[in-house]
Amino acid sequence: MTDAVDHIVDVAGLTKHFGHFRALDGLDLRVRAGEVAGFLGPNGSGKSTTIRVLLGVYRHDGGTVRVFGLDPHADAVAIHRRLAYVPGDVNLWPQLTGGECIDVLLSLRGVRVDSGMRKKDLIERFELDPTKKASTYSKGNRQKVALIAALSADAELLILDEPTSGLDPLMTHQFTECVRERAAAGSAVLMSSHILAEVEQLCDTVTIIRDGATVQAGTLTELRHLRRSRVTAVIDGAATDLADVAGVHDFASRDGEVTFTVDDTGLAAVTRALASHDVRSLSVAPPSLEELFLHAYDEEV
Repeated sequence: MTDAVDHIVDVAGLTKHFGHFRALDGLDLRVRAGEVAGFLGPNGSGKSTTIRVLLGVYRHDGGTVRVFGLDPHADAVAIHRRLAYVPGDVNLWPQLTGGECIDVLLSLRGVRVDSGMRKKDLIERFELDPTKKASTYSKGNRQKVALIAALSADAELLILDEPTSGLDPLMTHQFTECVRERAAAGSAVLMSSHILAEVEQLCDTVTIIRDGATVQAGTLTELRHLRRSRVTAVIDGAATDLADVAGVHDFASRDGEVTFTVDDTGLAAVTRALASHDVRSLSVAPPSLEELFLHAYDEEV
């Protein structure tokens, strides 16, 4: 498989204008088969606009956009046969039951509903009562209907826009497991979310955007190499010399406990310095996704 084909979603230099407003400003985004890609940014950063371009709802003004190697606008029908989309706010047919809504959503994609073992399993896992009218459903149950329909199909690409909105922690766990299973089966997953812990737990790669442009992209490991780890140690005796080690920042000492952050390049020097002290406990934590996200939005960097 060539690199171009291997990227189910391949976006480079994407631009989109609404009048004089530039919603997307040279955005880059790639998602491979079997990969769960996190798509992060605050409201107004361009996430929803990007997704609508990928779905063929909007024409892009510049750059290149390919989904399965096809143009999302010109080849929308062919692309939609191979993807499933779950929005963050799901509207259903109020007079249909939840089960009927799932069947309609599957039939729109050409999936046979008379061979729905996966659908039945998902209904059980998400604890949905499919006999109730959609008009009686809470936001969480409406979200379950859309997720069950998307996960029941053999979609090669899942586009999930704030997919756990309205779900409780138990159902969020089920969602996580189901997405992992789909990715393990070879599906590409693009997930927009503002829940950083959820993305950190589930995603293989992360793209962070700001004002319609990509500001950070890569695996969590790659991004963490660019940032500082946090060190906490309990040491007998004074350890103020650690503050002078190259790469150490934000040093603090209180009641025998020292804390500081250290650049990736300074870890070896810190390790040697700690070896000269009587260390009772030590922890080194890589930067969280939240720290990476905030760093990407720090105007002083």
